[in-house]
Amino acid sequence: MEILNKSDQKALAEYTAFVEGHPNGGFMQSVEWTRLKYNWGWEAVLSRGENGKIAGSCLILIRKVPLFGCSLLYAPRGPVCDFYDEAVLRDLLEGAKAVGKKHRGYLFKMDPYVLEDDERFIALARKLGFQFTPHLKDFETIQTRSNYMLDIAGKTEEELLASFHSKWRYNIRVALKHGVECRICDKSALDDFYPIYCETGGRDGFTVRPKEYFARFLDAMGEHARLYICYYQGKPISGAVTTKYSGKTCYVYGASDSSIRKVMPNHLMQWEMIKWAMEDGGTLYDFQGIPVDLSENSPMYGVYKFKKGFNGKIVTFAGEFDYVLNGAMHRIVGAAQNTVDRLHKVQRKLRTRQKLETMQKAFSEGKSQNSTGQNPPAGGGKSGSASAKGE
Repeated sequence: MEILNKSDQKALAEYTAFVEGHPNGGFMQSVEWTRLKYNWGWEAVLSRGENGKIAGSCLILIRKVPLFGCSLLYAPRGPVCDFYDEAVLRDLLEGAKAVGKKHRGYLFKMDPYVLEDDERFIALARKLGFQFTPHLKDFETIQTRSNYMLDIAGKTEEELLASFHSKWRYNIRVALKHGVECRICDKSALDDFYPIYCETGGRDGFTVRPKEYFARFLDAMGEHARLYICYYQGKPISGAVTTKYSGKTCYVYGASDSSIRKVMPNHLMQWEMIKWAMEDGGTLYDFQGIPVDLSENSPMYGVYKFKKGFNGKIVTFAGEFDYVLNGAMHRIVGAAQNTVDRLHKVQRKLRTRQKLETMQKAFSEGKSQNSTGQNPPAGGGKSGSASAKGE
């Protein structure tokens, strides 16, 4: 086990090459991601094989807990390794313990790309001392547990387009027919993106981040991120922030103007982002979060309905694995967190109620429009929702 020397450029380059080239790597385990999480500290732990090369890694974000003098250690979508290599996992855990000792950690949390039904890994994690609670619901984990993913490995644009639902192919053509232009923009265009994003947050009830966050996002991720904006008659009407790392392209944040859905900008924008994903041998396009609860009564069902039209698949991850580093402090912080969680639960219920009322109003207006010969909003209508919590 070793802890990455962050001042050694050669060591950083070796780490980056490993994560970027590993099938279980991802942008949240990248050094670039730490430049965005400026209010977190970070360390990276390495495990080497007998040949001296990196066999596993784990980037750990470190968040100090106010008042308690301790820290939460969190490995977003980590570790990066063969998930069944017990020796490597044990080595990385020893590294996390060392990081915890250095930063007075009370808990080490990880949420790797492990599927919900992967009993082999779950058993191994428990053997190593991790606590695991299966089948957690929406909003009970830091990252979404269910994502919608499109396998693009070895496929042509023609093959992928043909695989989409016919209505979705039609909607892409509608956008082009109406002259919708999907542009790749630099951060100066955030002035166009941000008002739409704020409108979407108010409509769909998700937490709105400040505009400066997206500027830092694009700066931090560099060539691994893009800002897409769709324009109609010169007006910005939808947008997205997308990352590309380790062969995976992820739709992280999105927004849309609800008043101009009839020209179908979101379908075209997704298609343009999928085409970027295919460049340089990309293997996966990740639409990111969908609800675990797929009933039509779910307030996030529209998100799933829109993404489903691209003919991908539902991927449900196991969730979070917790390793307690300091039992007494874990109990104290846990009790305080339970109080905060209860307050957040009340807030979520209020937002959900507001969102349902907004959806019901929109549905009523749509029926009224339809009775006068105008088409109601089509295509699922929720593609503007934030796709991930971005931790």
